[in-house]
Amino acid sequence: MKSSDEQLNLILWQFCQSYINAYQEKIGGFPQSAIDPESSSPCEIDRLDENTTTWQPIKIEQSLDFNNISSALDIEIHPDIHTYFCNVYANSIPVISSDGKLSLLFSWNFEDFQRLQENVIGHIMMKQRLKQAVTIFFAVTDEEDMIISINNDSGAIWAERIGCEPHKKLADSMSEFISNLSFDFS
Repeated sequence: MKSSDEQLNLILWQFCQSYINAYQEKIGGFPQSAIDPESSSPCEIDRLDENTTTWQPIKIEQSLDFNNISSALDIEIHPDIHTYFCNVYANSIPVISSDGKLSLLFSWNFEDFQRLQENVIGHIMMKQRLKQAVTIFFAVTDEEDMIISINNDSGAIWAERIGCEPHKKLADSMSEFISNLSFDFS
């Protein structure tokens, strides 16, 4: 039997591969992204011009973790966050959940992962300062101040407004949440 980390890793990788396959069937080719001359990515496949590249999700070969955050803030980061952010480099992936459109966030490269960690630290410190349950975001919605996050204690997935307590439970786990998403090619 697979551990929940291995199961989530498999679900996440299959989801990313399904996205590429669906993109190729629906639109053709690979997804495109603006080129940041300061920050290339191992996800990049082919530069179409000086401003645009094609990309695909890739498995992260180096060892990434959130141990520095755990040590600095004296908090254990939920294992699903480790699995989600430390195994795949990708651009954000537009999806549809039962509650509407959102974008799954991923790290584009190692530098982006470091920026993500800084944002996670800021988010956790805000939650602690407000004396709220710690959540960690992994997706954004069409609404400017609405995020999708994981409850760091339970692993449940919630919608929450930035600075507020989570208000709508979306799934009991990251695996369940990802398994119920569809791709948004609109």
